[in-house]
Amino acid sequence: MDQVVDTETAREFMKETLDKVDAGTLADICKDVEAKSAWFQKTLAEEAIPSLTEDAFEDLLRRIFAARGKARQQLLAFPLDDMRGWLRDLLYGDHEVDQRVDTFIARLDGMGENLRMDFAGEVLHFASPDRHWLWARWMWDPRTRTGALPLVTTPAYGYEGETQGAIYMKVGRAVAFVHEVGEAAGFQSISRNIFGTDVFLSCVYVVYAYTVLKMRMTNEFNKVMPGLPEFSRRLLGVNRKGQRKAPVGA
Repeated sequence: MDQVVDTETAREFMKETLDKVDAGTLADICKDVEAKSAWFQKTLAEEAIPSLTEDAFEDLLRRIFAARGKARQQLLAFPLDDMRGWLRDLLYGDHEVDQRVDTFIARLDGMGENLRMDFAGEVLHFASPDRHWLWARWMWDPRTRTGALPLVTTPAYGYEGETQGAIYMKVGRAVAFVHEVGEAAGFQSISRNIFGTDVFLSCVYVVYAYTVLKMRMTNEFNKVMPGLPEFSRRLLGVNRKGQRKAPVGA
């Protein structure tokens, strides 16, 4: 693990997070992420997918950060019967997960590659959290080579792969190692389950993003940016409507 995770840096990110928000707030976010997963597990159970309705599919998309605006319309444009079959194959198909990922994103023809992967990553993780991990572009973006994961892993660890499925496996290995060092890094206080690690990684990204934004944006713009808890909730698809915006760093 020492060759994968930069435990000291992970600990520093947790300290900086707790300087901005209390541990109880992070635990509340984690509970909402757990509830989101419970909804996914029920809605996308193998026996439930054949009867997935248009309303339920739209509700699913509303719970995914990347599936908004144009991306949502693109996903809704696919025939629902096709989407049911594709989701079933992604979650319960006979092939290994990397092959299922590659097949699924190939079927989402016309969408940006990052959007396809974000959608696949959310479905896999939240419908089957014991078997699959989250991958979203805020965790690792192959195009920009940025995200939360490379901030807490060592430069020696590579995320490259010949296919999106291969990269998904690399991301999963990194997430597993980060999760294992949670005790030493101090973020097991959020939760000892994998959703606590999801929340931690979202906070890593938010802290990093705020640091970059503060250097580049005006004070006026920074004042209308969401606070850390709301930003984290948005990334994880558990944002509470009507939540008050707070200044950067609040």
